[in-house]
Parts: sequence; structure tokens; C-alpha cells
Amino acid sequence: MATFTFKKKEEQTKDTEVHPRRKKSKTREWVDAIVFAVIAATIIRWLFLEAFTIPTPSMEKSLLVGDFLFVSKMHYGARTPKTPLQVPLTHQKIWGTDIPSYVDWIQLPQYRLPGFSEIDRYDVVVFNFPTEFEYPTDLKTNYIKRCIGLPGDVVKVEDRRVFVNDQPMEDPPGAQYRYFVSTGEVINDRIFEKYEVWEYNLVQGGYIMNATPAIAEEFAKLPFVNSVKPAGMSKDQVNPRIYPDATAYPWNADWFGPLQVPAEGMQIQLTEENITKYESVIRHYEGNESVERKEGKLFINGAAADTYTFKQNYYFMMGDNRHNSEDSRFWGFVPEDHIVGKAFFIWLSIDPNAGFLDKIRWSRLFHIID
Repeated sequence: MATFTFKKKEEQTKDTEVHPRRKKSKTREWVDAIVFAVIAATIIRWLFLEAFTIPTPSMEKSLLVGDFLFVSKMHYGARTPKTPLQVPLTHQKIWGTDIPSYVDWIQLPQYRLPGFSEIDRYDVVVFNFPTEFEYPTDLKTNYIKRCIGLPGDVVKVEDRRVFVNDQPMEDPPGAQYRYFVSTGEVINDRIFEKYEVWEYNLVQGGYIMNATPAIAEEFAKLPFVNSVKPAGMSKDQVNPRIYPDATAYPWNADWFGPLQVPAEGMQIQLTEENITKYESVIRHYEGNESVERKEGKLFINGAAADTYTFKQNYYFMMGDNRHNSEDSRFWGFVPEDHIVGKAFFIWLSIDPNAGFLDKIRWSRLFHIID
């Protein structure tokens, strides 16, 4: 027979009494709030949007020095972290110091989550600077340029004009070039400011300025200007820093190519010509254990190779400020695994040269980037 034990009412109350939770201290509340904010910001920064600023004029006039913009990770798909041991919300250094913000003891395979669009020609793209080999891929310096060439495209520049697959490419609205302004007078700085020309230098016989073709035409109408002419490089001038090798391909920024952009699955014959064009790609971005060039042949992972099939897509990037941009004409292609995201919109713009009351460029706030 089962036996039941009955407790007195007082004993039952003791057993079932619920003790009130101890109230958090103000310090604990602040700590919890900060931890939550850091975790939330890290997830948003990784999956959705990340804030960037424009420090150089390589994209003027499309993007100006002092523009603050959001970059969408959703368009092309966010990348999984390659370097997980890192101080949250930092990049290469801890804020305000030269102390590295990461340790590279662990390097994970990197994957890209599904996005809702592919990279299109003319997209303004943020990416990790490919040739900065001292850092892991996801911690290389962030660059921003316009995509000119897609995987498989053939890109060339003839007398400043860009051709893709032998078709002339229309310039972006803000594209700038270098011009020589012939004049016998000293032009007041206010004239340049009026036409929003921020890059100009006094030289013998006039000025060198970077401007859009439309502004160059306006300058040519000024009564104290004799003429305005393009100030690019001639076809026979060689830039020793040009990609891939100026000794084999005597090109410059105004006369470049033709050069084909590698595509995933594209196979090439490893002729001497192609080795010169693509050796750095095969060596640095394709994940091969070893790549050596000996006696005119390429040895990949210890074996002589006559052909090569690319393992990922690549892109050709150029700045809109064509004569003041370090881009694919100088350092080559951008691998797909270096793509960070698509420049989306400007949320703030500050003019570094303006007075206190005119610092904010109100007309650029919430401007969609195209």
C-alpha cells in the first residue's frame, strides 16, 4: 500500500517559495548592453552592411574624398570569415594603435553565402587589395573601384578610351581625365573651385588639371584660356609599373592591352606569352602549393604544366578618375574571393577643404551610388 506524507502548510510554503532575482548592478547592465551591441554590430557588418569612407580621389567625381558610404554584403553574398581570431569591429590594427588586431594561427576555408545579384559591368565594388600579400585575404586593405571587365572579357585601352570585347565602353558620368590648360595668366583658385576642379598644378605654359570632358569644354571657353587639350601618354611611352610586365608588354595607362580576364573553368595554353600574363594569378590566388618558372616553363606543384584551368573568376577594376587611379592597369585582376561587396549609398559627405559651416555636402546625403 502506498504511503503518503502530508506536510504542514508552513513547510509547503518554504519548499515552494520563489526568491526574487537579484537586480543587476549598473556596471553589469552596461557590460551586457555593450556585449550585445558589439555582437549585433559584428553580425550586421558581416552579413548585411559595412560602413566605409573614401580617403583618396581615385573615384572622383563619382565618389569624393570625405564621402561616407554603406557597402552591401547582400548583393554578392557575404563571405565566411577566413581569420576568426580578431578583435571585433576592427580590420588590420586596433583602433588608434599599430598593434595587430588579429592572429593568423587559424585560417579557415572561405565560402560565399548566396547573394541576390552577380557583379555587373559598371558596378562600384569594394574589394581587398590583391597584392597586399602580408595580410590574410579578408584583412587586406579595402579598395573601391568600378568593375570594367567581367570574367572572360577582353579589355583594352586605346588613347584613353576603354574597349571591352572590341566594343567601346561608355564612360561613367563622373569619369575624369588629365588636361593641359594653355594660358599666359595665373588662374585664381576660385575659378577652379567654381568648376569643382580639385586637382590642378601650375606648369610651364599653363596648368595640368583633372576634370570631366564637359568641364574641360567649359574651361576652353574662358577668355583667358588659349586652349584645353588632353594630357595623356602617347602610344610609344612605356610605364615601367604597368601590368603584367612592361619589358614584354610596353603599355601605359592610356594604351593598354588587349588582355583577357580569367574566368573559372577557362583553360589556357601555358605559352611564354600566357605565362607572362597569368603567372602571378596562378602563383598567388589559385591556392596552388608551389609555382615555379624555369627555362620558360611553369612548374605547378612540382610538375611541368602545358595548360592551366582557372579555379575562380576574376575582375578588371578601374577608377573613374582615370589619370589618378592605381587600378588593374597597374596591379592586375581582382580574384572573386577578394570581393567584399557593392557600394550602395552615401550616408554622409564631409568636405575636408571647406570651412566649419560648409563642411557637410548636404546634396550628397543618402545619394544612391551608380
